[in-house]
Amino acid sequence: MTIDAHHHLWDPGRRAYPWLGQPALAPIRRPYGLADLASRTAAAGVTATVLVQTVPDVGETEEFLALADGAPVAGVVGWVDLAAPDVADTIARLRAGPGGDRLVGVRHQVQDEPDPEWLLRAGVQRGIAAVGAAGLVYDLLVLAPQLDAAVRTVRAHPDMRFVLDHGAKPPIASGGWQPWADGVARLAQLSHVDCKVSGLVTEARWDDWDAAALRPYVAHLLDVFETDRLLFGSDWPVCELAASYDQVLAAARSTLAALSAAEAAQVFGGNAARRYGLAWSEPS
Repeated sequence: MTIDAHHHLWDPGRRAYPWLGQPALAPIRRPYGLADLASRTAAAGVTATVLVQTVPDVGETEEFLALADGAPVAGVVGWVDLAAPDVADTIARLRAGPGGDRLVGVRHQVQDEPDPEWLLRAGVQRGIAAVGAAGLVYDLLVLAPQLDAAVRTVRAHPDMRFVLDHGAKPPIASGGWQPWADGVARLAQLSHVDCKVSGLVTEARWDDWDAAALRPYVAHLLDVFETDRLLFGSDWPVCELAASYDQVLAAARSTLAALSAAEAAQVFGGNAARRYGLAWSEPS
């Protein structure tokens, strides 16, 4: 069983995606729907997926949950306003609505917040606690300067689970290492946070990358999180800026080729099924 723990869908004709307005993202500024996803996962032998929010809009999460009743989406990481006083009520409403049983986590695009300590705001911390109280995972989308706040956040909520998206986006294109490496290592010391091996091809040079360029960064993530806390994700269709769905999967398998069959089964499926409590935890 192979599970893609991180991908997106969007339609610029339905809603605004401010981040897609960047000129460099013009190649992916078009609709990507469930049929597009299903054709790629079927060809790649991917059993199930986790669909992740793209904008701060509860309406998008509602649409994703409705879609998740169909293959191959087994879980949704949605969005709620963490600082809102009624955040717990919003989560409960989403879970009671169509496809609500597929809500497995919540995410905010913290990487876009100018305040490196945005996560530590009192209202945000209360919202994260509400996510945990609902039994959901909180996905951390942060960059290296925000890793200290992420560490403090994870420490403040020892009874819930966190997943770090995209390995905190290492500086692959520049060949950089610090402060990313030490920040990720500090976060990994906390046993209730996992990490997605995802989004790395677009942190490399889009027009000149190979598995060798990714390997040192994947090796570091493997060293600090080990095989029982790593999850494969494609970050499709963002990845299409640099690589096809098949190429991303092949690169992940190449950089993790030293794993045993049992370890690979964890990283490429078992860990995601367990961490997110996916409905499709076993192949049919």
